[in-house]
Amino acid sequence: MRMILACVVLMAVVSGAWGQAAPDVRQSVVKIHATYRGPDFEAPWTRMPPEEFTGSGFVIDGELILTNAHVVEYASQIFVQPPQSADRLRAELVAIARGIDLAVVRLRRDSDRADFHAAHPPLTLRETLPDIGGTVQAYGYPMGGEQLSITEGVVSRIEYADYYLSTFGLRVQVDAALNPGNSGGPVVMDGQVIGVTFSGIDQAQNIGYLIPSEEVRAFLDDIADGSYEGRPRLFAEGFQTAENEAVRDWLGLGDDQTGLICTGENEDIPLERWDLVSRIGDSNIDNAGLITVGDGVRVNWAYNIPRLASDGSVPVTVIRKGQPVELSLPVATSRAELLAPLRNEYPEYFVLGPMVFSPVSQDHLGEYYLGYLAAVGSPIALRADEEQAFPGEELVVLASGFLPHPITKGYAVSYRPTVKSINGEAIKSLSHMLEVIKGLEDRYLVIEFHDEAQEVLVFDRTELIESTEEILEDNSIRRQGSDRFMQIWES
Repeated sequence: MRMILACVVLMAVVSGAWGQAAPDVRQSVVKIHATYRGPDFEAPWTRMPPEEFTGSGFVIDGELILTNAHVVEYASQIFVQPPQSADRLRAELVAIARGIDLAVVRLRRDSDRADFHAAHPPLTLRETLPDIGGTVQAYGYPMGGEQLSITEGVVSRIEYADYYLSTFGLRVQVDAALNPGNSGGPVVMDGQVIGVTFSGIDQAQNIGYLIPSEEVRAFLDDIADGSYEGRPRLFAEGFQTAENEAVRDWLGLGDDQTGLICTGENEDIPLERWDLVSRIGDSNIDNAGLITVGDGVRVNWAYNIPRLASDGSVPVTVIRKGQPVELSLPVATSRAELLAPLRNEYPEYFVLGPMVFSPVSQDHLGEYYLGYLAAVGSPIALRADEEQAFPGEELVVLASGFLPHPITKGYAVSYRPTVKSINGEAIKSLSHMLEVIKGLEDRYLVIEFHDEAQEVLVFDRTELIESTEEILEDNSIRRQGSDRFMQIWES
């Protein structure tokens, strides 16, 4: 599902005057035009109809332009409009991180690039966090006009939060309202960029969010090698605060022993149940799980994980049975998730007769009614946060109802059922399913599903396979499946 984030602008609490802004900032903020072609999860061989979106961006070092991921994700074309110009210069996506909502684009033609960057210098990213209460200026192109808008607001909060697709990072809140059009624009303090506008809360007034320059720098460092990996995380479960007096007394904790209680049972991690994680590096963790960074800013202790990660681990101190123990906890940028994100790619698929099969991704979750799927026992809902049980494991979903054909007489497709077995053999992935079907000699193909609401489907195997070409033609589907599945099917 396309990230549901409005392209936004920080509107003034106190209107900023043009004379108060540094001229080089104004010259470095651009308007971005993108044609969005999102994935169609029910018809994965095609794309959603084109939609035109605008956002903002700004010039950074390396002849690049920084913006939000949701401004340019799934864009079939991107144009950059320089300030005080009607020109639209063709651009291309260089890197994107949908989880942290950042992307980098560049102009496609060398001549355009050279002329543009000669006139529009890169902005400087601030090295430190902004001061709470400090005044900032937001630049961008909100709806309602064509000219650059400059507005003012105040930094009101800094916190460590969940962005999107299980991505965590630092986030800055400002006391300003939000309007469509300025997502990806810079927010400046004392001539330096402190963050990138990315979101607001529709139900609240004067609450807007920035991706701080610290997260921007981490993103830019990450993509320097040509790929985006993400920041290290601790993949562990079962932590609770140590604020309750009864649990503290039960564990025998003194007043000076603060931190988070590990209540989970995590394999391959040297934490034991009822350990109190009291320090990460040199930072004390309080009973709410917070540490102090910068000038008295309190954030979740996980903020220090990517900052302290070295050789795949972070140092922590735990209180175990009353005694301090020094540990190294393993961290990683990712794990073998059962439902991996699409990462700005389109979903894969395979058409067999009247059925459209697709591997399930994290992105599918935003499109599906998970409450219903949980009720009927679907692993899409019940295993959404799990790792793969074995390498290459995928959930295979019937992506849509039947494509029209007489072979489906008397059958119906329930809501998004997942394949359990073919002729009694448990299905490990869509690739495995195709291999199983190709190896069958049985007259009938029997498809069973995990979902309680889905009936068993039995087809004459030869008739099913032979119906595929007719169905593809009737539905104007040019290709039976994605490349990796066609290699298996045609081999």
